[in-house]
Amino acid sequence: MTYLVIKSYLLLVRVDITLRTRGFKHLYDAVREWPTGAVPEGKRIPYERLNHAMDLACVFYPKTVLCLQRSAAAVFLLRRHAWPAEFVTGCAIGTFENHAWVEIGGQVVNDKPYMHEKYLVLDRG
Repeated sequence: MTYLVIKSYLLLVRVDITLRTRGFKHLYDAVREWPTGAVPEGKRIPYERLNHAMDLACVFYPKTVLCLQRSAAAVFLLRRHAWPAEFVTGCAIGTFENHAWVEIGGQVVNDKPYMHEKYLVLDRG
């Protein structure tokens, strides 16, 4: 598990640096183009374990990790481990609050399961 937390932490650093140096569009394009790895289904690490590692990495990160950074890094991690993760962005109607989360097969995997009720999906990538 320590290895997965370190890997997750390094992905957070990479996302943070990309956002600061190249901007959101570059990060967004990288997330959309990141391939899903090829791992035999029986050897895949459960996505719950990968998300738990990402959550722990966020706890140890020296600054507050926002949903955009956490979700982008989670997509990179999940796809590396052969999960067909989607980066989803949404907006709350009325408040225009934006949010990002990760889905696999239409199921929210790194956030509350009711994201579809609270946010109108703007994009999937």
